[in-house]
Amino acid sequence: MTKRGALTDLAPINQLAYLPSDFDAALHHWTQVVGAGPFFLMENIALGDMTYLGQPTDAVFSVAIGYWGDMQIELIRPENDSPSIYSGKYAVKDRLHHICMVVDDIEVARKALAEAGATNLVEGKVGEDGYVIYADAGGGPGNVLEYVQLMSGGKELFAMMRDAAKGWDGSDPLRKIG
Repeated sequence: MTKRGALTDLAPINQLAYLPSDFDAALHHWTQVVGAGPFFLMENIALGDMTYLGQPTDAVFSVAIGYWGDMQIELIRPENDSPSIYSGKYAVKDRLHHICMVVDDIEVARKALAEAGATNLVEGKVGEDGYVIYADAGGGPGNVLEYVQLMSGGKELFAMMRDAAKGWDGSDPLRKIG
């Protein structure tokens, strides 16, 4: 790839993701100190056909997603120790873990990552028709890039979360989905 910054030119960055040591304390910080939220909890996520460094894995994780203005904040809680970016070398805690970009076509992202010489860390299906790739383009842990092609209904789900943040009064800071 000859264009400088081409990996982030695929789509705007829409999410900052964190892997906190203390999930509840992080949620309190983001909602009570920063004022982001409310957060929506999705528990026990297992990607379809998930691989870590090309090998199948049964990693399970939960996420809480909220908005800080138009920026999505994701807090991640691993639910098992299976190989993933949430265990081992890439499990950097209490600082930025990865950024996310929503793309229309995951194959365009896959091609750009290959051209950049990136290492695809995690790949998997999101729902019936979505797909995600987490990659290291050379920055190492804490610099992971996530590209997601949303599943059907994903855009509407994120819009609902963003709309809930508009004028949020601080009540009910964590809301379960699913």
